[in-house]
Amino acid sequence: MAEACDIEVVVFDILGTMVDEPGGLRAAIRDAVPASDEAAVDQLLTVWQQHVEHEQQRIEEGSRAFAATGVIDREAAERVADCAGLTDPAAIERLATAGQRLKPWDDSLAGLARLARRFPVLGLSNASRATLLRLNAYTGLRWHQALSGEDAHAYKPAPAIYQLALDAAGCPAERVLKVAAHAWDLRGAQAVGMRTAYVQRPGGDPPKSTDTFDWRCDSLDELVAALSAT
Repeated sequence: MAEACDIEVVVFDILGTMVDEPGGLRAAIRDAVPASDEAAVDQLLTVWQQHVEHEQQRIEEGSRAFAATGVIDREAAERVADCAGLTDPAAIERLATAGQRLKPWDDSLAGLARLARRFPVLGLSNASRATLLRLNAYTGLRWHQALSGEDAHAYKPAPAIYQLALDAAGCPAERVLKVAAHAWDLRGAQAVGMRTAYVQRPGGDPPKSTDTFDWRCDSLDELVAALSAT
């Protein structure tokens, strides 16, 4: 178990951990296809998520050349539109950029600001550079630096993405803390030697009984309190 005094830099996952990605996508689908009931919206969200997951997996396996999230999100939006019978180009365009307009969780802004007074804080995301720029402006999230997997031409949990954070941190991996609501992301960070903190979020990927993360917290506030205790 790490102690707060062991940490020099804190690295946050963004999508799902600091912003409500599933809720934001669901709201965007509901706006694009207002006649859909909640069950239909959930089905369309699944279409979106499965396309993104499949294409990122293909890129990781080398069966598709790297494409940034802006490209893959547009493909996902077109698939949703096809399934829903949506033909309005403006509505499809707005849906394709939904990832730029995701709401932060209630404790995200204050928690990040509080930690930023003590640690350098990095955002590390699969989201493209252009998406991160607009998402950070929309949400008000303020990082000392925001890093995109686009810079590594890879998607988490590829080691190259975590190396981006380690290179930016400029300190040993064991002094860098990765914070995420996704256990699979934290396992990727562990594989390159980073410390890990799981923060529970709706729609996240909870730890298994075999996971050994340094912190497990029910909220970001709880993690901030633990890291600020000394």
